[in-house]
Amino acid sequence: MKDTSEAMTKKFTEMMLQKSQAERLRMGCAMFDLSKELVTSSLQQQGTRFSPALLRKEFFLRFYGDQFNDVQKEKIISHLLQYA
Repeated sequence: MKDTSEAMTKKFTEMMLQKSQAERLRMGCAMFDLSKELVTSSLQQQGTRFSPALLRKEFFLRFYGDQFNDVQKEKIISHLLQYA
């Protein structure tokens, strides 16, 4: 779905290119931090307490789970849970 006009897309791109690499990196890091907070909040609403290892597993599944096949996911999850 694309609901942004071409003019606005162009304006946004121009504004982003005016920022330094450091500013763009800070923005990206801030967005990632916010997304982790949102996932954490969502998990807390389930009423289950998550250990750090299980939290890493849930982050992985939410952020990257659809990018791997089942065998790859199990291997990654096993690694995440191993280093609790």
